[in-house]
Amino acid sequence: MTRHWSPLAVVYLALAVCGLVGTWTFNALAVVQLRDFFGDWLGSGPAVSSLTVDLLVAAVAGSVFIIIEARRLGMRFGWLYVVASGVTAFAFTFPLFLAMRERRMRAIAAPTHSDAIDPAP
Repeated sequence: MTRHWSPLAVVYLALAVCGLVGTWTFNALAVVQLRDFFGDWLGSGPAVSSLTVDLLVAAVAGSVFIIIEARRLGMRFGWLYVVASGVTAFAFTFPLFLAMRERRMRAIAAPTHSDAIDPAP
C-alpha cells in the first residue's frame, strides 16, 4: 500500500479526504433541511459553510503546492505568495504563482547563451 506514496502525496490525499468530508457534511445538511443551496450562497446556511470548507481546503493544498514547487524550481520567496494570499486573496496569488512558475520553467528549459553554438564566420 505504501508503494509510490511520498509524504507529499499523503498530505494531498489527507486534504482531499478533508475536502470531501467537510463539504459533503454541509451539503447533506442542506439537503436534509430542504435549503435552497445556491440561494444560500447569497445569505447564509449550510451552503456557505460547504463553500467555505471547499475554498479553504483548496487554498491549503495550493499553498503546500506553492511552497514545494517553488523550492523544487529554485524560485526565491515562494512563501511570500502564501502570506500575500492572507492580505489579498488566494484567487489572486495562486494564479500569479502559476504565471511566475511558468516563466521559471521556460527559463530553465531555454538554452543559455553559453550553450549556443557559434556559427562559423
